[in-house]
Amino acid sequence: MNTLPNAVGVGFKPDHFGAIRQDPGPVGFLEVHAENYMGAGGLPHAQLTSLRADFALSVHGVGLSIGGSRPVNAAHLARLRTLCDRYEPASFSEHLAWSSHGTDYLNDLLPLPYTDETLALVCNHVDAVQTALGRQMLLENPSTYVTFVQSTMPEVAFLKAVADRTGCGLLLDVNNVFVSCVNHRLDPRAWLADFPMNHVGEIHLGGHAEEELPSGPLLIDAHGTPVADPVWALYAEVVARAGPLPTLVEWDNDVPAWPVLRAEAARANAILQDAILQGGGLGRVRVS
Repeated sequence: MNTLPNAVGVGFKPDHFGAIRQDPGPVGFLEVHAENYMGAGGLPHAQLTSLRADFALSVHGVGLSIGGSRPVNAAHLARLRTLCDRYEPASFSEHLAWSSHGTDYLNDLLPLPYTDETLALVCNHVDAVQTALGRQMLLENPSTYVTFVQSTMPEVAFLKAVADRTGCGLLLDVNNVFVSCVNHRLDPRAWLADFPMNHVGEIHLGGHAEEELPSGPLLIDAHGTPVADPVWALYAEVVARAGPLPTLVEWDNDVPAWPVLRAEAARANAILQDAILQGGGLGRVRVS
């Protein structure tokens, strides 16, 4: 599989099509949600075909329910294979989460207990996806709001074990790290210090919302605001340590005008370019 360029990307929104064509700024790749492009044609595919001629493409899934108790939905996987064959994206990713119960699909990405049983289940599903698609997938660390007393291993160890067993890559969402660590009163720098950067094929950045509860702050991975300053700081530390990595700015709700999103991409690009100039990295092995 091709890899994304060590550049900054944004999540493509149809309202931005004309503006991207006129002034993409520092944007080097675009990401789309797979489920929005599973129809046969129409304006969505016309726009994506046009953009694919000039930009690398990342496809991000939200509907495979990798952590679900049932096998991966074969019909959904077939539609995903058709989409990937059509556009030959440089990257395909999904979430470490479950979003289905029986035949019902939920509008959320729900957390998992980190146990040997869950590990075997997730690895089987990742293997099934990679075999069906004929390509490597990246698995994204979740934003979480609860933990499970049944868990027997830390989240980082769980993700590393999945990557080691299946050969999948990892998508490091820095905002998700910050959200989860604040919610569970953990140190995000300690979390990141243990993360297997050699498996990382893409980084995500996004905004979050905050509520103040009697027990302290609760962060929500809302993707409707600019990237917060603490997340920018963590991102700069990640690329200084691991070297430059393809970086996506997500903004999915209350989507702003293109100049606002382009400015977020420019801020990420400045940090990425500094990492390139400084020659950061600890012998990171790129996924393939």
